[in-house]
Amino acid sequence: MSGGGIAGILMIFLLVIVLFIAASCVKIVPQASAYVVESLGKYKGTWATGLHFKVPFIERVAIRVNLKEQVVDFPPQPVITKDNVTMQIDTVVFFQITDPKLFAYGVVNPLMAIENLTATTLRNIIGDLELDETLTSREIINTKMQAALDIATDPWGIKVNRVELKNIMPPAAIQEAMEKQMKAERERREAILIAEGEKKSTILVAEGKKQSAILDAEAEKQAAILRAEAEKEKRIREAEGQAEAILKVQQANADGIRAIKEAGADDAVLTLKSLEALGVLANGKATKIVVPSDLQGLASLATTFKGIVEEQKGPAGKEGQK
Repeated sequence: MSGGGIAGILMIFLLVIVLFIAASCVKIVPQASAYVVESLGKYKGTWATGLHFKVPFIERVAIRVNLKEQVVDFPPQPVITKDNVTMQIDTVVFFQITDPKLFAYGVVNPLMAIENLTATTLRNIIGDLELDETLTSREIINTKMQAALDIATDPWGIKVNRVELKNIMPPAAIQEAMEKQMKAERERREAILIAEGEKKSTILVAEGKKQSAILDAEAEKQAAILRAEAEKEKRIREAEGQAEAILKVQQANADGIRAIKEAGADDAVLTLKSLEALGVLANGKATKIVVPSDLQGLASLATTFKGIVEEQKGPAGKEGQK
């Protein structure tokens, strides 16, 4: 191979190397990411999203940082409560990197640092609580841990958004005792509910009987009122019938007297007819009899009438004797 051929191959090789180096100096930072760039081992800057170029052999990308919110599930940690109960609690931490420079240079292995910090903070918080408080105060524990971790991780460029207690696992003996307690509590509530149901049922039955008695009394009262009104109506109608009968008799007598008077009868006949009507009234069912005020005149009239009768009988008797 000639010298010119070797030189050509070397030129091609060098060209490929240059192209490769040039391509490696072009960096594209994707969305929600950041690159920490160093120049000769010293922090130079942080690249945000977009196209960037670096100086070959002098600048380098020290760390690629994910700016999205991240979730870390730490394994269960043994903790001791205030009443000396040992339990296992595992936590879930939601965090986000806010400062890539602090994240790159603030702490070695940030995830391990967060895990250890979570364990120690959890032990401090649970150590001030009893077992029952621990089981019923998850929200309080989460809030306290989030506040403590957020303050501690701020120098590392990390923002702790939320901390959740995933599982709280007491010892087996404690769990069994708790289950028995819950069973007894459920049985107690069931007995209370049954007793309250029976009580309400008894009250409803008594109220039903009371309401029925009230309705029966009201119905009897209405029936008595209706019977009294019927009796009253009956008596009124009977009284009206009697009054109407008396009125018709009086009207008939008045009509008879009026007819006699129109026929030309004298006062003696009219008086006699009045006495006859008075006798009829006295024999009737009337409870009141109106007696004329001129009772003396009636007596004299009766005497006169008697005399007339005797005079009529006298001649007749004499004729018989003859």
